[in-house]
Amino acid sequence: MPDVEIGAGKSSRRGYSLDDLAIVPSRRTRDPKDVDLSFAIDGFSFALPLVSAASDAVVSPSSAVEIGRLGGLAVLNLEGLWTRYEDPGPVYDEIATLGDAPATRRLQELYAVPIREELITERIRLIAAAGVTTCGSLSPQSTTRFAKAVVDAELDILVIKGSVVSAEHVSRQSEPLNLKRFIREYEIPVIVGGCTSYSAALHLMRTGAVGVLAGVGTGSADTTSAVLGLGAPHATAIADAAGARSRHLEETGVYVHVIADGGMASGGDIAKAIACGADAVMLGAPLAAAEEVPGGRRYWEMAAAHPELPRGALVDVASRGTLAEVISGPARVSDGSLNLFGALRAAMAMCGCASIMEMHKTEVIVTK
Repeated sequence: MPDVEIGAGKSSRRGYSLDDLAIVPSRRTRDPKDVDLSFAIDGFSFALPLVSAASDAVVSPSSAVEIGRLGGLAVLNLEGLWTRYEDPGPVYDEIATLGDAPATRRLQELYAVPIREELITERIRLIAAAGVTTCGSLSPQSTTRFAKAVVDAELDILVIKGSVVSAEHVSRQSEPLNLKRFIREYEIPVIVGGCTSYSAALHLMRTGAVGVLAGVGTGSADTTSAVLGLGAPHATAIADAAGARSRHLEETGVYVHVIADGGMASGGDIAKAIACGADAVMLGAPLAAAEEVPGGRRYWEMAAAHPELPRGALVDVASRGTLAEVISGPARVSDGSLNLFGALRAAMAMCGCASIMEMHKTEVIVTK
């Protein structure tokens, strides 16, 4: 891709968001019933390429079970309200009443309550008892500290998630998380991210992670770009990670899944993310619109309550319907916010694609 000159001393390349693209239908179409949306990672299979954001607004033990039953993978925030409070109900009630001005400060106070390791184990086992795959998220800074509680609970999949995660973190102040060593020692499937570039994704894949989250600063409640100036247009970040996946596959014979993280509000966004190379999508705000989630029509991301530099807003979310309606329909509105994966199925059928991997080969064009 040719460089774009920013000025005499700086050049760059052009990046594209999902809104900049459109999918070009194929000469061949397919019956939607013949389209396979299944997604498998490290021996765990899912009917849909859906991973929930690790947001307390979306995932409680009960909503995790429901998302699992509907065919997706729910990620519980293991440093969130459910592992700090025996009964987080009153906390959710308070968050539902917070105005814009005091929201960030109060979130910081609510999340300052210490994490209880026994609650980590208890919540994971509660989800497992319902017969669905268990998945939880930790920040890189807390992964080693809470590893024993996660292992004791026999968590199926661990997500190590930060605004930006690298395979080469350098610190003079403390011993950084060695991802490669952690994955080798604990033998638990790890999804890691976020990242926005080919080189960062490739290095994360080389740690032994089974999946990489592509996207930084793209979520509707994410303020990373405003606070830190970091990010990349989502379509480019996904395509870069997909390129790294191909390189890693050539080198090792190991396929690492690319999960598009954040910034998708409609079925069309999901279809374009898959067409750019994603194997699955991580959704937050679209799921927060469902009736069964705990956020009470409010959405916030993990970094919104950071004690020193919060990077997320508390946003209102319009009620849309049940989780089943949001995920699989039927839709009662025409804006793409319901039946998200029915829309993906229809798009794939119109492109003649029978599987997610076939959708990766679909032509896309730049429209803006």
